[in-house]
Formats: sequence, structure tokens, C-alpha cells
Amino acid sequence: MGIRKILIVVVVIILFIAIWFIQPFSQLKYDFNHQVSTLGNASYPDEGIFTYEGIKKLPGPIQKYFISCGYIGKHKMNYMKIAFKNVDFLTGKNGKKLKIDYTQYNFVKEPIRLAFIDSSLFGIPFQGFDSYQDGVGRIKGVIAKAFTLFNQTGPEMDKASLVTFLSESLFAPNVALQDYIKWKSIDGTHVEATIAYRGISTSGVFSFNELGEMTSFETNDREAVDFNGNRRKVKWSAICSAYVEKNGIKQPTILQAVWHYPEGNMIYFDAQKDFSMEYK
Repeated sequence: MGIRKILIVVVVIILFIAIWFIQPFSQLKYDFNHQVSTLGNASYPDEGIFTYEGIKKLPGPIQKYFISCGYIGKHKMNYMKIAFKNVDFLTGKNGKKLKIDYTQYNFVKEPIRLAFIDSSLFGIPFQGFDSYQDGVGRIKGVIAKAFTLFNQTGPEMDKASLVTFLSESLFAPNVALQDYIKWKSIDGTHVEATIAYRGISTSGVFSFNELGEMTSFETNDREAVDFNGNRRKVKWSAICSAYVEKNGIKQPTILQAVWHYPEGNMIYFDAQKDFSMEYK
């Protein structure tokens, strides 16, 4: 093959790759949107509104959270959407730092959590679908919209996904009223929560400040898993701060996820103000 033909072949390959990267269709994103649409369009009964009477069986710090954050008198939600933009995300200890967009939906009647990651690796589109549904946790990562980098499942993933859902339960506080969560007071600013679903049980501790704002959730029921599939069981926490009022409800504007390694803490998910919460 002559040099001219080689150059033509190289140009064609480059053009093909470029077109593939910029073409809008992504099977992974289609699967995410389809599941969200199916669940979001389901028929939900009117749950009514949050009342003082309805929260009186909850521990004191949880009641104070409902009241101080403005949920009393508001409609109970069937699901929540959070849309994050430009989040700093570490792929693992000593791993690569990415900027990601992250969209998630948490549903109430059953513990269901669907989240989509949109980013790039070395200039190549990278997408992830993080899901927990029917008691099964899974995270799938795809590069160039077609090639699977990882597809992690298994009992530990099921448990990690369930405790992640638990950690976010007070962001959609109708979840806190469901039978699959049990609450236990520790003191005036700490409450233990246990969630049980499809034969799996997991727990963690919520902390609150003097204003009634939830400041953190800690658990030992998660494993740190990097992009290479390496696993390590360490304490995990979700931290929230800088609450502001939106539509009568106080919500945090800083959200962080942290692995507490013996050699030092690692904030691997760091969302600073550029996100929004919506309810339906």
C-alpha cells in the first residue's frame, strides 16, 4: 500500500472516530432515561402533606430537621431529582481527578436510586450508570459511548447501594417515613438509621447541628471500589453544609462524599453549589 493510500486510511479512521465521539446517541444514557421515564410516569397516589402529627414518632433530631428545614406543610414527594454540574470526582486513591456531571433520581415507595455520570477520560467521552433497583446494585462505566470499562455487581454492591440510598433519605424526607427504615435516638444531635430491603440490612449514623440541619452521615457498610475493581472496606461519610432556603425549604449547597482511609481522608465527590434538587 502506498503512502497516499495509508494517509487516506488514517484520515478516514480519524474522521470515523471524531464522528463517533460527537454523535449524540448513547445506549447507556438511553437505558438510564428509559428507566427514569418508566418510574417517573408511574401512577403515584397523593401522599398529602407533611404534618407535625405525621412525624411525632421520629426521633427528636429528625423532627427538628423536618421543622427547621421547612418541610411541614409541604407536599410529600414521590421522588427526588438532583442535577450536579462540574463536580470534582476522584476515580480512586491516587487516581485521576475528573470533572463530572451527575444526575440522580431517588424514589420513595421502594428504595430505588438511578444516577448517570457524564465526563471524559483523556478527551474521550466517559459515561456511567449507577443503579439500585429491585435490591440489586450495579455500576457500569462506558468509554466512547460503546466500550465497557467496568460493570460491577454483587452482594457488596447491593449493600453499598442500599446504604447510599439511606444516606440521602433526608434529602427526600418522605423516605424517612417509610416502613423499610427504622430510627434510633443516640443523643440530641445523633440518630442511628437502619434500612432493610430484599433480605439486606445496613445502617449508619446521621449528625445534626444546633439549627437542626443534617451535617453528615457515617457508615462502615460500604467498600471502596476503584476503576480497576480493587476493593477495600473503610468508613464512608456523606457531608453537607452551607444550607440556603429555596422555595421555603432549606437545602445544603455543598455535598461531599469521603472515604476515611487509615492513612488519611479522601474527598472523592465534591459538589460546590452548582446543583439543584427537585421533587415530584
